[in-house]
Amino acid sequence: MKRVVIIGAGLGGLQCGYILSKNGMQVVVLEHDRIVGGCLQSFRRADTLFDTGFHYIGGLGEGQSLHGLFRYFGLLDLPWHKLDEDCFDEVVIGNRSFAFANGHERFVETLSRAFPHEREGLRRYAEMLRQVGEHLPDTFLPAGEVSRQGDSYFSESLFARSAYDFLCDTIHDPLLRKVLSGTSLKMELDRESLPLYVFAQINNSYIQSAWRIEGGGQQIVDRLTEQIRLNGGEVRTNATVTSVTERDGRVIGVRVNKDEFIEADCVIGAQHPYALMQLLADCPSMRKVYRRRITGLQNSFGMFTANIRLKHGMMPYENRNIYVHKADADLWHVQGDEAESVLISYYCNGDAIDLLTPLRWETVARWAMTPQGRRGQDYVDYKQQKTEECLHLVEQRLPQLRGAIDKVYTSTPLSYQHYTLCHHGTAFGVKKDYRSPLTTVLSPRTPLENLYLTGQNLNLHGVLGVSMTSVLTCAELLGMDTLAEQLDVKHWNK
Repeated sequence: MKRVVIIGAGLGGLQCGYILSKNGMQVVVLEHDRIVGGCLQSFRRADTLFDTGFHYIGGLGEGQSLHGLFRYFGLLDLPWHKLDEDCFDEVVIGNRSFAFANGHERFVETLSRAFPHEREGLRRYAEMLRQVGEHLPDTFLPAGEVSRQGDSYFSESLFARSAYDFLCDTIHDPLLRKVLSGTSLKMELDRESLPLYVFAQINNSYIQSAWRIEGGGQQIVDRLTEQIRLNGGEVRTNATVTSVTERDGRVIGVRVNKDEFIEADCVIGAQHPYALMQLLADCPSMRKVYRRRITGLQNSFGMFTANIRLKHGMMPYENRNIYVHKADADLWHVQGDEAESVLISYYCNGDAIDLLTPLRWETVARWAMTPQGRRGQDYVDYKQQKTEECLHLVEQRLPQLRGAIDKVYTSTPLSYQHYTLCHHGTAFGVKKDYRSPLTTVLSPRTPLENLYLTGQNLNLHGVLGVSMTSVLTCAELLGMDTLAEQLDVKHWNK
């Protein structure tokens, strides 16, 4: 029986563990933290449950982007809560508010009321997104079948096209372009680099349908962990991989907590590839050009998060997400020094709310060498300042929020790097660049023939992107024919 060691028990590592253990491999998932989950971890402060990085997902309805994948992973019966179909996302720019509705036709019709002169542009915009979503199953078809169906919308062509150019060519009204960019905290918008595929696939999934989960994202990782163990695999916590050992161009095992050695027939790195490179220092067969490429990749920005416990009954629950932007905010060039955009994310039970705003690593790097929890009063003061910036911005939409606050807990990219090993606390992983897709869109394969990558840093981030990538990684070991049949890909859109 082939033994596969997976480094990292975030969503990608656990999904790979699920797939491979389901297919009879001996799986060992190693997690450095005391709990599994990575950015899907839930945590408690006093009696209030918060999520680390999970807020909502898209495309979970039957025949939609994520449904077939979550059916395969056994996650459809979790307590999913559908957001308001007439306004799952609300975009506030200055003193104006705009609703995003589910369903491509309803999406166009709703925004056309505010922009009747752009109805045709909106129709073309929504149709492009819909087509990208419909071609998602092509990702999991064997290469011969994809070629017989013609050009796949997952092909390199969409990774080599500019998202910003597409938006400008399709929509002429500058305000509408800003509105369509207004849910930008799902990804880092960058007019100089963002590929059209990333922009279209992620936005399309939410237009299909949008969902929260009651009781925290930890339920997703707990379900996957349980199934791996039922399949005979191991998921170990407090197990820090300190080095990877290779011989003659093949990985032979990993060292855990500096002492224990675990032999492996192959290894999957489910953490940030920069972190994996640090574990390969003693692997002479790992080419220097590959190391330089990986360690030189740029990362997307991180997030400042204010997890807010609310006073009971003081803040009505809204079944939507709210994105609030300053009127003059440039959504395609986020500096992150001052809060110009904030995502308001509710919890289903109504006892908490999260505020998130972009924050670049460079802004907090001066505290990077200080221990977690002991970074000094100036760091505490800085987080209080960021909280105040967020509250000041969202008060125009939620004037009652400040008076409803019971307690605020905060985190920065430093926190994310500490707990999840996301390099520099990146929220969306490695930045993809349509000008150099061959460099920034990563393959699961590495120069070592039995060392593979998985996770949000490869091609697409978020729950949808990671779920797709976990299948692509496992196809390197099992073959796409096998997985396409198990996933029943041919019937996803029917």
